Amino acid sequence: MKIAIAQLNPTIGDLVNNSQKILDAAHHAVAQNARLLLTPELSLCGYSPRDLLLYPNFIESLTAQLQELAQKLPPELAVLVGTVTPNKFAHLKGEKPLFNSVSLLENREIKRTFHKWLLPTYDVFDEHRYFEAGKKPNIFQLSVDRNSKEKIKIGVTICEDLWNDEQFWQKRSYKHNPLKDLVDLNIDLIVNLSASPYYLHKPELRKQMIQSSSNHYQIPIIYVNQIGGNDDLIFDGNSFAVNQKGELVSEAKAFSEDFTTFDFEPKTKEFSLTPIIHLPQIEEQELFSALVLGLKDYAKKCNFTQVILGLSGGIDSALVAAIATTAMGAENVLGVLMPSPYSSDHSLKDAQNLVKNLGINHHILPIGEIMETYDQVLDPLFSGTEFGIAEENLQARIRGNLLMSLANKFGYLLLSTGNKSEMAVGYCTLYGDMNGGLAVIADVPKTRVFSLCHWLNLHQEIIPNNILIKPPSAELKPNQVDQDSLPPYEILDAILNLNINHHQSFDEIAQAGFDAHIVKKVLKLVTRAEFKRTQSPLVLKVTDKAFGTGWRMPICSRDSALHHCGMIYNQKEFFMTSDRSLKNKNELS
Repeated sequence: MKIAIAQLNPTIGDLVNNSQKILDAAHHAVAQNARLLLTPELSLCGYSPRDLLLYPNFIESLTAQLQELAQKLPPELAVLVGTVTPNKFAHLKGEKPLFNSVSLLENREIKRTFHKWLLPTYDVFDEHRYFEAGKKPNIFQLSVDRNSKEKIKIGVTICEDLWNDEQFWQKRSYKHNPLKDLVDLNIDLIVNLSASPYYLHKPELRKQMIQSSSNHYQIPIIYVNQIGGNDDLIFDGNSFAVNQKGELVSEAKAFSEDFTTFDFEPKTKEFSLTPIIHLPQIEEQELFSALVLGLKDYAKKCNFTQVILGLSGGIDSALVAAIATTAMGAENVLGVLMPSPYSSDHSLKDAQNLVKNLGINHHILPIGEIMETYDQVLDPLFSGTEFGIAEENLQARIRGNLLMSLANKFGYLLLSTGNKSEMAVGYCTLYGDMNGGLAVIADVPKTRVFSLCHWLNLHQEIIPNNILIKPPSAELKPNQVDQDSLPPYEILDAILNLNINHHQSFDEIAQAGFDAHIVKKVLKLVTRAEFKRTQSPLVLKVTDKAFGTGWRMPICSRDSALHHCGMIYNQKEFFMTSDRSLKNKNELS
C-alpha cells in the first residue's frame, strides 16, 4: 500500500486556502497511486488558532469547510486531516467544548474522527484552555486498495501523544502512554500528525525519540510535521518514517513544503525503502534557515512585501539585514543609516560596505541636528542636571521614531535588531531600538550572533570583516563599548543560559565557577528588565526558552529566595538607570 505525506504550510484561519492545499496534495497523491494521505496536526486551520477557537462562527466555518473538502477529495483516496471538532456533551459533563482532532475522509464523506489524548500546557502550549482530551485509543482499518479485502490496522496519534514514552524519557509526564496502548492492540502501523514548533536541536531530538520508541515496541511509525512561520513560532517540517527497528527510511525537507510517498507491506510491516543515514545540518545553517522562514512567513502572512531596519555598522543589524535579504530579496530591504555625533567613521563605512555586499537599498539620515533640537526643547526641564542616561537614549528614540515614520508612510515591516543577551538584561531602549513589528534575532544570544556571521562568511564576505572584529558598542557616548556595562558576552551568555534555559538559581550558577558578584548583578538585571520584554515586538522562537509566548514571568514581583543575594530592587530606579547604558559603568566589573 502506498502512503503519502503532505508537509504543508497553512495560514492560521485561512480555511479556504488551507483546504485547497490539502486538495492539491490529494490529487498529487492519487497521481502517485497512493491509498492514504497524511497531513499535519490542525492542517485545516493552522496551528495554533488560539482564541479564534472561542468564536462559535469560526468552529462552524471549520466544520463546514471539512465537509466541503470531503466532498471534493478523490473518492479512492483516504485522507487524514487535522481539524477541530465540537465536544457535543461538554455542557453535560463539565468538559472543554472542543477537541483537537483528526478526521478520516474517504469516499466523499467523514468516516471517522479521532481526538488528541495528551494536551500540552508547557512552554508555548496552552491546549487545556480550549480542548478536552481524548479518552480512547485511535484506531482504524484501511483496505490496501478499494477492491481488496486485505486491511491494515493503523493507530492514529496527534503530536504530544508520542511524547510520553517513559522508556525514552525515563519518566511520565501524563498518566497515559497512547503509544503503548496502541501497540497492545496489535496494530500494524502508527501515524503521527504533528505541529511541533522548532527550536535548535529539536529535529534531532524528535528523531531520536521516535526511533527509540519504534525500536522498543517493534512498530513502524510515520511522522508528519507542519512547516512555516505562524506568529512567533517556526515549524521546521522534517517529516519522516522509521521501520520497526527504528531505522530511518524516509525523510522530508527541512523548512520547506514537501510531498513524499513510500510503499508499506502489511504482511511484514515493512517499508519498501532502504534505511538511510541521516546527516544533521550544521547548527548555524539550521538556525539561519529557521530565522529566514520565520521572517518570510510573518511578512507574507501579514501582507508585507518590504522590510526596513536601522543599520548601525554593528554585528546585530548586519545579521538581521542578511536574514532579511535572504527572506525577502535584496530589492525589498531598506537599510537606514542614522549617524549621530558619537558615531565613529568606521561604523558608517562598515554599514555602507554591508549595503554593498548585500545589494540592498539604503538611505542616510544624520540625526545630529535633531538631537540639538531635543536638547533645546528639554533644556528648561533638564537644566542644572547631570548629563546621563536620558540624554544618551534620546539618540535611540530619535532613530526609532524615524524608522517608524518611514515604515508607517510606505508600508514597510520594521525589523528590530536586538539580540537575546541584550533583551535578557535590558541593554536596549524602549521606544528606540526596540521599536518594530518583529524582533528577528531576539532569541539569538550575542555569541551565537557572531558564530552565525562567521558561518555566513565561510565562502565569501557578506558581513564586512571589520564588523566581526571590532568591540560591540551602542555608540551613545564617546568611546563607549558594551563591556563598559556588561561582562564579556561569553560569560554573560553562559550565565543567561543556565538561568533562563536551565532554570538554575544564583547559588547553582555561582557554584558552577562564575564570579558571584557578576552572577548577582546579571540575575538582578534579568529580573528587573521584565517590563521591557513585555513591551517588545514579537520574538521569533529558535531556542527552547524564548522571550515570547512561552515566557510568562510577572513584572511586579519579589522572589524571597533571592533576598540573601540582594536582589530586591526598585522598579522606579530601573526606569532611571536602564536602557543602553547603566548608571554606574562599573556596576558589573
